[in-house]
Amino acid sequence: MAELPTTTIIGLEVHVQLRTQTKLFCGCSTKFGGPPNTQVCPVCLGLPGALPVMNEQAIELAIRAGLALQCDIPPMTKWDRKQYFYPDLPKGYQISQFDLPICVDGVLEIDDPADPEKHRKIHITRAHLEEDAGKSMHDETAGSADSRIDLNRCGTPLLEIVSEPDLRTADECLAYLTKLRETMVHLGVSDCEMQEGSLRVDANVNLEIDRHGEVIRTPIVEIKNMNSFRNVAAALDYEVKRQFVEWEDTGWTIKSKGKRTFGWDDVKEVTYPQREKEESADYRYFPCPDLLPVRIPRERVESIRQSLGETPGEARERLQKQYGIKAYDADVIVSQGREMVDYFDTVATHCGDGKRASSWIQQDVLRTLKERDENIDSFPVLAADLGNLLSRVAKGELPNDRARDVFKHLVEKGGTIDQAIEALGIEAVDESEMETLVKRLLDANPKVVEDVKSGNQKAIGPLIGQAKKHNPNANPQTVRQIALRLIEQAP
Repeated sequence: MAELPTTTIIGLEVHVQLRTQTKLFCGCSTKFGGPPNTQVCPVCLGLPGALPVMNEQAIELAIRAGLALQCDIPPMTKWDRKQYFYPDLPKGYQISQFDLPICVDGVLEIDDPADPEKHRKIHITRAHLEEDAGKSMHDETAGSADSRIDLNRCGTPLLEIVSEPDLRTADECLAYLTKLRETMVHLGVSDCEMQEGSLRVDANVNLEIDRHGEVIRTPIVEIKNMNSFRNVAAALDYEVKRQFVEWEDTGWTIKSKGKRTFGWDDVKEVTYPQREKEESADYRYFPCPDLLPVRIPRERVESIRQSLGETPGEARERLQKQYGIKAYDADVIVSQGREMVDYFDTVATHCGDGKRASSWIQQDVLRTLKERDENIDSFPVLAADLGNLLSRVAKGELPNDRARDVFKHLVEKGGTIDQAIEALGIEAVDESEMETLVKRLLDANPKVVEDVKSGNQKAIGPLIGQAKKHNPNANPQTVRQIALRLIEQAP
């Protein structure tokens, strides 16, 4: 490829599942992981006589997303039927938006991966609402070649965000997707969990090859089935090489060969052809006769705009300045969404130590949320309670390890901090009592004394463990300080 100057042209289509409790046109649940075909009704199955009713929250979330992407929100949008036939689309059409999408002409600014001091503006052509199809599960390994269909996902609200072909490298695509995901999560538009299918990416890619001043454009390929950002990067890198070799072999250009749809095999790490790409005429769009157009007053748009609050970038910068935490720590907190930022703010305010609050949230809160498969808004330990608990640690009233015991008790059994302390038998230890214990341990461990005098203060570690065995309420830091003082005073 180095023989001829080549530019990669990439546009991304990102399907974001909106964070609604029910589907776009019916009351069925959108919760992930239900038994197959249990979250369905006559509307999402397209049974005769069943009529759709629009989910207003989906409109609200789509406008929030559009405003965050600097899109224009037209005063009217409408619904269209997109006709195609596949087993996981029971109606034989998908309710989508064609010529009057809800969001148009936006932009997302990213840091340039090639030069962090510069920025790249990726233009957004449109963002439109549509309902999801079901899921086909093909058994191609057991030899039976059976296919099963789960229609739970039918009717789930999606916002398809279509970029202009402004992207040039896989690294730019990753920067774009990362910022887009961060924005959608922060605004509460979507949880963007790729493993659950709530963020899906299709990439349109072709090459511009400069052959002695003549610009040759290869046919556009749309790559599907990419279920992680890593796979997006790998698929693009492979496809760029594949297209150049194909052009050398066939001479195909964008004028002589139509668009095609390719899949991505993440096991073999190759793209492979699936079908010729349909044009809009193939879908036979027409206005949906069951749904009225939607008028969006300017006052409503402005009201939603005012409710957006700080952007992820602004939140990240504020957390670093206000609490003195590192950029990485601010990234972790902000990437969890606005609810986590609010939780952190409350914890840090109550404990008076942003770094301690950040450490506990990353190590304890996030781990517990993952183990319990919960969101922060349903977390059993209130932010104020965690802040008060950490305040006691900061004041030396509670050892860090015992505070974690209290935290675990609050998660599992609830109650107040004082109730947890009483239930766990945590008591303040008199310093003279602790000094007596440390003296006894030093007498029983002369090697520790010898090692510390030789300059190895880490040798005190086992002594702290022994003190904890004798008295679980012993503060490791206090034990360490007493031990060092006694050793220094020893003849």
